Amino acid sequence: MSSGADNPSLQLSRKEKKDLKILALFTSVYCRDHHAAGRSRLDGLPQELAALEKYSCCAECRDFLLYAIDRRLKCPLDDKPACKHCHIHCYRPGHREKVREIMRYSGKSLIRRGRIDLLWHYLF
Repeated sequence: MSSGADNPSLQLSRKEKKDLKILALFTSVYCRDHHAAGRSRLDGLPQELAALEKYSCCAECRDFLLYAIDRRLKCPLDDKPACKHCHIHCYRPGHREKVREIMRYSGKSLIRRGRIDLLWHYLF
């Protein structure tokens, strides 16, 4: 991850931290249910994102998550909309479909498990 790791004075808003936490949670849930082995905790994140280190993923999902975090941190928009409503698509081909798949699966899974607080994020 380049932008966050290179910037020790990274200043994230509360909304940005929440968005990244949800992304890490959803990726971790997806990985747990789809990939059996080789899961490890996230590491090497900037201090501002240390709370995300508790989530674990396989190498493939970890690479995707670090890429998605990097894209989110580099977003040029001041009032960042949800990615699905954004007019700028910053993901490489294939990654956009992957994040949709992860969000769709994990959102439904977590809501069925009682995380109705995520319903707003899932629908909008």
